[in-house]
Amino acid sequence: MATLIPALGTCVARMTSGERRWAERLQDKLEDDYLLWWDVPIGPKQTRPDFVVLHPRRGALILEVKDWRLDTIRRATREYFEIAPDGTPKVVMSPLQQARHCAIQVVNALERDPQLVQGAGPYQGKLAFPWGHGVVFTHITRKQFEGAGLGEAIPAHLAICKDEMVEDVDAEAFQQRLWAMFPHTFGSKGAITLPQLDRVRWILFPEVRVPQQQSLFGSGAQGDDEDARLPDIMRVMDLQQEQLARSLGDGHRVIHGVAGSGKTMILGYRAEHLAQTQGPGSKPILILCYNEPLAVKLAATMQAKGLDARVHVRHFHKWCRDQLVAYHLLPEGTQRWPADRLMQEYVQRVITGVDAGHIPAGQYHAILIDEGHDFAPEWLKLVTQMVDPTTNSLLLLYDDAQSIYDRTKKKTFSLKSVGIQAAGRTTILKINYRNTWQILQLAHRMAGDMLKPEDAEGGDDGIPLLQPLSCGREGPEPIIIDLPTLPERAARVAELLADQHAQGHAWGDMAVLCRHHKEMDECSAALARKGLPHRVRKRSGDYRPEEDAIKVMTMHASKGLEWPVVAVMAERGTDNAKGVENQDAILEARVVYVATTRAMQRLLVL
Repeated sequence: MATLIPALGTCVARMTSGERRWAERLQDKLEDDYLLWWDVPIGPKQTRPDFVVLHPRRGALILEVKDWRLDTIRRATREYFEIAPDGTPKVVMSPLQQARHCAIQVVNALERDPQLVQGAGPYQGKLAFPWGHGVVFTHITRKQFEGAGLGEAIPAHLAICKDEMVEDVDAEAFQQRLWAMFPHTFGSKGAITLPQLDRVRWILFPEVRVPQQQSLFGSGAQGDDEDARLPDIMRVMDLQQEQLARSLGDGHRVIHGVAGSGKTMILGYRAEHLAQTQGPGSKPILILCYNEPLAVKLAATMQAKGLDARVHVRHFHKWCRDQLVAYHLLPEGTQRWPADRLMQEYVQRVITGVDAGHIPAGQYHAILIDEGHDFAPEWLKLVTQMVDPTTNSLLLLYDDAQSIYDRTKKKTFSLKSVGIQAAGRTTILKINYRNTWQILQLAHRMAGDMLKPEDAEGGDDGIPLLQPLSCGREGPEPIIIDLPTLPERAARVAELLADQHAQGHAWGDMAVLCRHHKEMDECSAALARKGLPHRVRKRSGDYRPEEDAIKVMTMHASKGLEWPVVAVMAERGTDNAKGVENQDAILEARVVYVATTRAMQRLLVL
């Protein structure tokens, strides 16, 4: 069965009856290696063909689907059709010209990539694989098509008719109709390779691009200047991630995903999609997370895309304080309170305020929760009440293996108990794309039995513990150095990072993750002695994601972030934490697991 993006079950309500039947035929009559997209904007101009069909050996097809009946068409030429779907005549572009216009834009964009064109011979510079375009008439038979003379406007081999897409049509005959639409082969040979397929998707679908560290979801505009600077390596969401991102519908949704599986990228896509499809006067969209640096990063991304007025990003306790300030419930005389006590007071006052009606519920068009495993059950229960019941749009991202705060009460905690109704709308992502195989192997070893997978109790309503699977990306072996004193380890970190910079890594591509502030201070001093630019993050407001400087922070503060090069100041005894039963030891193993999985390319463990 072919892969349709978005998934048919999530978009069928928006399809015409003919589009639905055509999508079903494509899925049923084509093999597993066919990729299909319905109503997805493509290319630099973001045009929206009805269907894109892509096959590694066959090439690419752009198809327009028309539910017109024969009596709808009053007159047809190669350029224009006069139709009267509701009795009132109007002139529209020929559906074949629509498909061709889209196809030409696609081909022009792809031919700008030297890795997607033929390098020698009479077709030098032309696309390295076949492409075509055509029209599907879902309510006109071949006999009607020929009898009405529509072949004068659309060549017969570029049209598929109603009786050629019935349920019992022969699969081979069905496919032959599709591949007869390929006049543009230019002598191309061979299949589209997997790297080329990634490049095609990178160019056609900008929203699935996996960004570099400096731009978490990519830049906002997709103009000609950006497309002129095609990178050598184009990283995109995998097909499961793209299908999931495009298929997320209304209601409550939960994604259980391992570290590095692209959860935050999917959240960013979802937030942008919701913001762009909102009607005027809609309530804002809220992104919540526990980690303040992650909130800073996400907020900067939404601002760069021009979405900050519609998408509000907050870390949980900042959001609680904002609520108390807005509704005049901020406690007085708390200036000398310890931070932990003050945060607990903020949360409790918001919960009480909502229960008493002093703080209104349903304030947000949608709420998206990143790193949901950091949230206590009562926090989630509070947040679910903030979603507008008319939209009921909530997305929760969760990975129990990264739960490093002892407050989730896993044994008694269920999603249903906090108001999250996601039965049948839960997705699991097990593949880690961030880390190389070598980094992930070391992270597994240091985590030990903490990563032993566990099924969720209660099915979709429970919380599973997932063990990440490597995507197979190779890289250098992690560097592990054991030195007896903290000053020696800090000095060695500075030397190693200076060497990484000499090998081409920007300072902003690096981070030093420590367990305690004393280690951060020692590392900062060592970096300063070598004159290496760095910024220490100890409190809210210290994190500057855009700054070209080494980031020095605690392991806890690094959750949700990533860098190409990461140095982890691990404590002795954290390696190979197998068979641990003590809860503190389990949490420590999880903290180190979180820290080591922040590294994308190079991991240094001291």
